[in-house]
Amino acid sequence: MSLDPDLYESMRLELRRGSLVLAVLACLRTERYGYTLRQALAADGLEMEESTLYPLLRRLESQGLLNSEWREEEKRKKRFYVLSPGGVAMLAALTDEWRGINASLDKIL
Repeated sequence: MSLDPDLYESMRLELRRGSLVLAVLACLRTERYGYTLRQALAADGLEMEESTLYPLLRRLESQGLLNSEWREEEKRKKRFYVLSPGGVAMLAALTDEWRGINASLDKIL
């Protein structure tokens, strides 16, 4: 039986979606603006479109997990993001959860 490419792509995106939140939170332990965040994620193998990243950043900020600040750098205004104290706590909790799920999946797979 052959693999349905559309179904595979749908399931692959579903699998990625949850892990992207964790990856973004982890990368924002260090202050970054959107472009440098995308570069850092891509360097570690998690490429993300701007149309995915910026709505995610706004959502995480509205949930109180990120702080942001507009600053001028290289003669351009850029919005810098970093974890809030709540974001630090959430990252720790989600990292523990991820490790537990990963350990279980390693046994199953």
